[in-house]
Amino acid sequence: MSLDPKVASRLKRTPDGLVPAVVQQYDTGEVLMLAWMDDEALHRTLTTGRATYWSRSRSSYWVKGDTSGHVQHVKSVALDCDGDTLLLKVDQVGAACHTGDRTCFDAGELTVASRPS
Repeated sequence: MSLDPKVASRLKRTPDGLVPAVVQQYDTGEVLMLAWMDDEALHRTLTTGRATYWSRSRSSYWVKGDTSGHVQHVKSVALDCDGDTLLLKVDQVGAACHTGDRTCFDAGELTVASRPS
């Protein structure tokens, strides 16, 4: 089986065939991480309900939680208006980040200069 052609035709991929996937906790709206998917990863995610991504560093598929136990149960998947970004709403079990943090954005807040109103 492969990705539904109607879905595949809407995707705008990077030159290496990937689409960024923003991952959000379904009930709180908390942004957990950003990952990458190709057609096969999206197909697997849609048909299994488990978040499956393409690892650019390992050049292989990974199902979130298979090694860490920090599973993402997919509640919904949406494609943005341009077809170039996916939004996965998940129920995250444990940490989403490979560092063990709840989200991949816990440690990286940057200072924004204040501007007069």
